[in-house]
Amino acid sequence: MGSSGFPVICLLHSVIALTSGAMMMFYTHKVSVFGHGKETASKLQGSTPHDQLLIHTSDSFSGLLLFAIGFLLFMVAFVKDSQFQSFFAKGCVLLHLSVAFWRIYFERNLEDLARDMPRLVIGDVALALSWVFFLIYSWREKYD
Repeated sequence: MGSSGFPVICLLHSVIALTSGAMMMFYTHKVSVFGHGKETASKLQGSTPHDQLLIHTSDSFSGLLLFAIGFLLFMVAFVKDSQFQSFFAKGCVLLHLSVAFWRIYFERNLEDLARDMPRLVIGDVALALSWVFFLIYSWREKYD
């Protein structure tokens, strides 16, 4: 029997991924303006029509991938095997911390995105911490 916190965390992360993915696919420019500001968003759109098309297509596919990850999280939320839940949570911690390190080492070098980097790293670490707290809770359930 699995932990009762696993479906809650998976569904929360699923809603975040589904919403972010859908917004990236259909409202790319508006999300970019909201997240980075008008000036940075216009720089991120590209200078030529061909660049703009490539960037828009890339953002749409990234949104589709994020939407698919959200759907996968929704399906995984209903798995009852505690060993799988623990394995999945450890993988999610590793994934979120890898994204945070990627932002620290590579995204800070892009001057247009550098000012948003600390906020995004804190978000990645917070998502990883939610899985760490689940692992601590499930460990406590297992050995109490």
